[in-house]
Amino acid sequence: MDEPTLTIGQVAASAGINSSAIRYYERVGVLPQPERRSGQRRYTHETVRRLTVIDIAKRAGFTLDEARALLATGAGAGFAHEQIRDLAQRKLPEVDALITRAEAMKRWLIAAGSCDCETLDVCGLFEEEQALGLEGVSGGEVEVAVV
Repeated sequence: MDEPTLTIGQVAASAGINSSAIRYYERVGVLPQPERRSGQRRYTHETVRRLTVIDIAKRAGFTLDEARALLATGAGAGFAHEQIRDLAQRKLPEVDALITRAEAMKRWLIAAGSCDCETLDVCGLFEEEQALGLEGVSGGEVEVAVV
């Protein structure tokens, strides 16, 4: 095991995140509690690697719980590829649904871009929701992930 040599600030800088995020990940159990020397958290380079995995998992749409499960591989939880494949198979239907909703939204927005109606009462865009494929897409349900 690596000798703990990095401060929380060094780990944060290496990972490109705030120190508060590291403390949060520790608090919720995504990262293990670090060794402490004279009250200071001390980390190994493995922590930076784990933060890279968390970042990539988050950008791929995984929750912190899913990232935690992914990071548990190697600790008696089976081979990493089994865990990755399982998470990917469970996540793909969600991504497909998000793509379908985003495509419906795009079609509607393109149509709205050429609207010349004087009032919404006469605008056909709001009568054509189902024809444009917006059924099931509401403002409160759509989440956009920044990758």
